[in-house]
Parts: sequence; C-alpha cells; structure tokens
Amino acid sequence: MDTAPPPRPGLRERKKRRTRDSLLRAAVELFVSQGYERTTVDEIAAAVDVSQRTFFRYFAGKEEAALALEELTVAHFVEAVRARPPHEAPMEALRQAVLSGWDSINEVVESVVPVELYLRMYRVIESTPVLLAAHLRRAAESEETISRVIAEREGLDVDADPRPRLAVAVFSGVMRVTERQWLLEEEFSLAGIHALTSRYLDQVGPALLGNWRTARRTSGSEA
Repeated sequence: MDTAPPPRPGLRERKKRRTRDSLLRAAVELFVSQGYERTTVDEIAAAVDVSQRTFFRYFAGKEEAALALEELTVAHFVEAVRARPPHEAPMEALRQAVLSGWDSINEVVESVVPVELYLRMYRVIESTPVLLAAHLRRAAESEETISRVIAEREGLDVDADPRPRLAVAVFSGVMRVTERQWLLEEEFSLAGIHALTSRYLDQVGPALLGNWRTARRTSGSEA
C-alpha cells in the first residue's frame, strides 16, 4: 500500500520557518564574526529587520540560537541510528550513523547556513565557557536518548543492562576527543572530521564492537 506524502506546509508555516532560519543565520554570522558575548539579541533582530519581540518568539535567548544547529544535527544523528539495519552491532550502527551523518551534513544545514559557517561555529562554542557548558549538558541528554534507542534495537531493558549506556558513553567520549583534536587540525573541513572520526573509532576494542544478540543466543543455547 502506497504511503501518501506528507502535506506541504501552509503559507503561514513557511513564512515562520523562513523568519526563524533568517534569525538563526544572522545569529551564527554575528557569533562567528564578533563573538558570542559581544553579540546582542537586538543586533540579531536588526540584521533581519524584525523586533526583539519577534526574536523571542523563535528562541528563548542567545544560547538557544547558538546551539540550534547542533540540536538539528543531533536529531538527524538519532534518526540515523534508528534507521541503521537491525543486523548491525550497536557500535557499528553508531559508527555508520555518524559517518553517514558527516556525508549528508549539507542536506541538514545548508538550507539554513553554509556548511563552512556551521563548522566555524564549533570553535565559537569551544571557546565560549557558557556555550561549552550548555553543549556538554545537552550532550549528556542526547546520550540518554541514544542509549534508549540502542537498547530498543537490541531488545534490552536500558535500566537493567548497562551495555547500551556504556557503549554510548564510550562512543561519545571518542567523539568528544575527535572534535577537540579536529579543532586543532590545519584541515578544518568535513573531510578532516570524517577521516578523524573513522580513525579514532577504529581504536575502540572488540568487546563493544561485537554482536550482542549473537552473544545472548549463544549463552542461551549453552544453558
């Protein structure tokens, strides 16, 4: 049975989306060019020729605008993990989801900002304590979401079996090291982060790379 395509957003919704995207693009441009702390909400609103009140209809504040692209890409990654083939072991599913995510990042952010600007925003977040703290807090929340996705894929109770959270913690740790190293690289590009991510994930040991479902079947047959 064919599934009908989702209805196209109405004119009002499209206009609201354009306004939000314009505010986000202006915010990121200003954060990158003059710094997060030096940028005001009034400047962001003025760049789009709207009022401060309009800005607050779309964002709770500067922090939310600064991390909006990150939220977009994290949501894309979570959906990519859900979509991975069920036969893939958990760490392989995470690996393939993040690598394919870097390959398709243009589709996620290009409609809002150029990818180069998105990449430069990474440095702003890393060099701004309040943004870095918020980034790490959100990362912890995302880890819990991803742990539950992995547990669901594997047919596990995330609160009874520690492996989903352990695997995601290891994966997130590798990604954090990768991000920090990438920011120091001369080749500050998508190709650079893709290659570095792949190389660092290759260092994760076999205990987490294995197929957990196979292990459960084996132990069950021996009982």
